[in-house]
Amino acid sequence: MPSAARVALCLPALCLPALLLLTAAPAASAADGWSLAPAGGSRPAFYAEGPEGTVLRDTVSVTNRGGRAVTVRLYGTGVHVVFAAARVRVPARTRAEVPFTVTASGDRTGEIVARDADGRSRSVPLRLRAGGPALSALTVEHVTVRADGIAYELVNRGTTVLAPRLAVHADGLFGAVLDRPPRSLPVRLPPGRRLRLTEPWSGRPALDAVDVRLTVTAAGGARDSAATRAPFVPRGAVPGAAGAVAAAGALFAVRRRTRRSGGAAPASPLPAETEPTGAGT
Repeated sequence: MPSAARVALCLPALCLPALLLLTAAPAASAADGWSLAPAGGSRPAFYAEGPEGTVLRDTVSVTNRGGRAVTVRLYGTGVHVVFAAARVRVPARTRAEVPFTVTASGDRTGEIVARDADGRSRSVPLRLRAGGPALSALTVEHVTVRADGIAYELVNRGTTVLAPRLAVHADGLFGAVLDRPPRSLPVRLPPGRRLRLTEPWSGRPALDAVDVRLTVTAAGGARDSAATRAPFVPRGAVPGAAGAVAAAGALFAVRRRTRRSGGAAPASPLPAETEPTGAGT
């Protein structure tokens, strides 16, 4: 977009398409007699930039250099575009200029597309960027231990595309059973996107109560962690095995809290009744 219009707010109502008669018509750029281009110059593409949430305005030209009228349908791909008229009839040797608006929301790329009644189409690239201070933020949510590994969700809460790094740590009753240092995940997380992932975990304990913690970081200071507890009971074990693991887990938690507080362990650390703790937050 022209620099003066990059951060222009949308008018209350878009103007209707302007039809301009072509006086000196150079050779047509499309074999079928009509073409599509940004209005007001020889720009090869649209570029819109403004603060997050700003409504930006520009104009697209449909030029008909043929000898008969053509009707085209306008739409955007990859970016939500609002046109003054989504369907435009352009008489012979006439150019229609159609205003449109887009809303600045993250960094996005797309196209302005025009298609005629015969299915022929033309397109112009569109690049959208939200200016202002960049915010790098993410959360890790819904951590659960399943048969195929540790399932979790990553959510980009900021305004920048993130390349997250994951660290995994798990403590059992007698110490660490899993300790994976931070490593880059093979994903890119756009702003506002939620992604469900699974961290493989082979060689898990056969009988234990484990505290699992995931820590996720990304460039720009983004960081979050989440934890869950999971009991491991051998398949075919007697029904009391799960309760034994849960009771041992309760004892382990009490001892850990006691060590942190510096006090002595109670004389009867196990409660009179205990319930097995299921995996999940």
